[in-house]
Amino acid sequence: MKTLYLSDLDGTLLRGDQRLSDYTRSVVNRLVDRGVIFSYATARSFETASKVAAGLRTGAPVIVHNGALTVGAEDGHVLSKTQFSARESAEIFSAFRKEGLFPVVYSVHSGREIFSYLREACGRAQWEFILSRRGDEREREVFSEADALSGEVFYFTCIDREEKLSRIDKELRTRFRCLLSRDIYTGECWLEIMPEKASKAHAALALKEALGCTRIVCFGDQVNDVPLFEISDECYAVENAAEELKRLATGVIGSNERDGVARFLESRFHAEK
Repeated sequence: MKTLYLSDLDGTLLRGDQRLSDYTRSVVNRLVDRGVIFSYATARSFETASKVAAGLRTGAPVIVHNGALTVGAEDGHVLSKTQFSARESAEIFSAFRKEGLFPVVYSVHSGREIFSYLREACGRAQWEFILSRRGDEREREVFSEADALSGEVFYFTCIDREEKLSRIDKELRTRFRCLLSRDIYTGECWLEIMPEKASKAHAALALKEALGCTRIVCFGDQVNDVPLFEISDECYAVENAAEELKRLATGVIGSNERDGVARFLESRFHAEK
């Protein structure tokens, strides 16, 4: 049987300092060199994921933006995407503007991912997020809704007060995939909105088929991993995972701080020798 091993990054494969341990990198790379099919599925963009996962070999495409895009692991070339229609993008944008917010809008232009923002409409936390990505070639400051919604829009995100984001979430969640959560590093409230069919699960099933795999074994820590757990043949929650995810899991493994995923993989493949 050909198995796709798929891990979340933050809180799962990465430690609390947003880094891969040398041990995890070494174990995964050694197994990939032996022919194990390993990849990751993350809420991050390819740009930021490739930085925190530097030196990690996957040998397979990676899933980013919570499943909205699947891209080449080496160059980030967009292989598949799930995008909004122009009407859907306008509806979502309008919901944010009614709350006085201007979301960060992600889109694809000529095969290249960009993100757009309006500087004067950014709150403190959102502006800090933009500043943390200064120098990123995807960055694009815009000055109108039309500019923000140009290209193939696939993702909206906003960091602001929970009460405002909750109202938007309530208005849109029956028609789109909405994730309202707190950042595990900063505690700031985020709202992410994707097309209804965009999820780690949908992207994982497509990747499984493209790679000719018959099974998926996944690893995660947060509620945005629930759909992925539900479609996997085996699913493992790290010790630090949300209780909701642990209840769905095939088993609970060591925490991200203790290299839980790598130790599980090393134990499994050592046993198969």
